[in-house]
Amino acid sequence: MISHDEIAAATPMPILVAPQAILRQKTRLVRPEDEPMLRDALPRMFAAMYAAPGIGLAAPQVGMGLRFAIVDLGEERQREPLILINPEVIAESETLVSREEGCLSLPNQYAEVVRPQQVRVRYRGLDGTQQEMEADDLLATCIQHEIDHLEGILFVDHLSTLKRNMIMRRLAKEQRQKR
Repeated sequence: MISHDEIAAATPMPILVAPQAILRQKTRLVRPEDEPMLRDALPRMFAAMYAAPGIGLAAPQVGMGLRFAIVDLGEERQREPLILINPEVIAESETLVSREEGCLSLPNQYAEVVRPQQVRVRYRGLDGTQQEMEADDLLATCIQHEIDHLEGILFVDHLSTLKRNMIMRRLAKEQRQKR
């Protein structure tokens, strides 16, 4: 596990903003030889996510083409960091829920996205063990959103072409104005 002290001491990684090409690429599975890079990146990713602030961050958002993501729905005083290595949804509910989503790689852009309310996810923990978990509501949405990133999918891809184009144009305009 990554300690709170490691995260507090870490320099946050820069978060990439769309339309960076890596955000549209499928990631490759994390292999044992990737472990040192992972251990170095994780505290810096958590630091970036907490500073943003956000509740999830996937490797492509910090320029890494590896299949892992982090999630934390906890409050600042009660952090609940979750590290998902090589995650995959193995079951999902038929019940769908609409929830407003945003993304650290699409700053200040939000839209209602429909997703399964519950999912069962298989992933590897940092210690290398295979794990499974049931997630529902906001946690399920967050995990699905992060797994989408690992497939090169952004939340706007779940919207109509009109809404997606509107959001991407607005983002491009805001990014031009920031320069």
